[in-house]
Amino acid sequence: MSTPPSGAGFTPTGTIASSADRRRVVFATVVGTTVEWYDFFIYAFAAGLVFAELFFAPAGEGFAQILSFITVGISFLFRPLGAFLAGHFGDKYGRKVVLMWTLILMGAATTLVGLLPTYAAIGIAAPILLILLRVLQGISAGGEWGGAVLMAVEHAPKARRGIFGASPQVGVPIGLLLASAVMALVALPGDEWFKEWGWRIPFLLSVVLILVGYYVRRRVEESPVFAELAERKEKAQMPIVQLFKKHTLLVIIAALVFAGNNAVGYMTTGGYIQRYATDPEGPVALATAPVLWAVTGSAVTWLIATFIAGWISDRIGRRTTYIIGWILQLAGVFLLFPLVNTANVGLLFLGLAVLTIGLGFTYGPQAALYSELFPASIRFSGVSISYAIGAIVGGAFAPTIAQALVQATGSTVSVTWYLAGMTIVGLIATLLLRDRSGIPLGPDHEEEQAKSPIYGLSHA
Repeated sequence: MSTPPSGAGFTPTGTIASSADRRRVVFATVVGTTVEWYDFFIYAFAAGLVFAELFFAPAGEGFAQILSFITVGISFLFRPLGAFLAGHFGDKYGRKVVLMWTLILMGAATTLVGLLPTYAAIGIAAPILLILLRVLQGISAGGEWGGAVLMAVEHAPKARRGIFGASPQVGVPIGLLLASAVMALVALPGDEWFKEWGWRIPFLLSVVLILVGYYVRRRVEESPVFAELAERKEKAQMPIVQLFKKHTLLVIIAALVFAGNNAVGYMTTGGYIQRYATDPEGPVALATAPVLWAVTGSAVTWLIATFIAGWISDRIGRRTTYIIGWILQLAGVFLLFPLVNTANVGLLFLGLAVLTIGLGFTYGPQAALYSELFPASIRFSGVSISYAIGAIVGGAFAPTIAQALVQATGSTVSVTWYLAGMTIVGLIATLLLRDRSGIPLGPDHEEEQAKSPIYGLSHA
């Protein structure tokens, strides 16, 4: 009797996963990634809006803001550690257990930030503790994405991996929407209230969100691909060693694909636009709440574009969808600052909305693209580490670089060219990869999965 196609919505015994199981997986990945990225983004927003004054004021006004943005980037340096740990344990013990622990770690770190005394209260210990908690967030974020992606894509029917894979991806713009909306609400009483107490509320609300996310994820079954690997006792003993022994170049190229998206996305998710547009000494000098509402609105367009891109990638392929996305993203990059610099909230929103359409098209297909690049036995390690490296090269210090460029040149033109350059890097990396949409994902097809998807290398 023929073997059913593994990893395409089939369980280890060959029975098709029910639609109810699939809906539960999609819901759990959306909720879990939303909670994780809500936590991650509220830190970035606070770093752009209040942390310079509350934790780094002795460094001086200009340098304090750079230090505040550096703490956003520092967490990215620890994402590879989270990715290595999650990849190792995820390929050995399963996707589900890793997702539970990353959620708990992120929530605990976020809540503690909300309780942290400022520099005025405890001196140098305040920024040190802040950085340590941000490091824990980075470790959690590094492990979260790969597990969420594989739970979604490995449960999906072969012809619908793009749309299923978009479920953890839309958790990012939903997390941005939620974080921006909560920040905007607590900023309504005024900037003084926000700096004194209001900024803490979004961090403390994380406790409730973590409980919801934990409950939802507990009810999800393990990935069918990992369950089949476990049943056959074919799990990799040292998955990270095998990954870098055979697929180092692929990891680098995949990382650059994400870097092109991440550097541009972190203009808002990293808090830079929020800071730039609300700086009372800057050229825009808008009030905090309207800017946060504009970012909230752009999160909606990002969400819609991400979902559409995942759906389209099932019809025209991941590679073609990405190429369209890079073109749209480049157009958005050149429109962004001219619209923001009008100091009109409506035009600021328009600039962000246009940008997020391109961001959605270069993010929606990523889960399916990454999952189809790596063999089943090392897939968690491959997608997690590629993602973590891409985050460092792309978004880690994008807000810091933007802040330094503006301070050095007195203009946002330099930032535009930096973002355009990163977009082109992403496009080139995409062009180097073959489209592997629909490739079997299960352990029966490891030999086919191990063939290089990079143009110019042996594909035989």
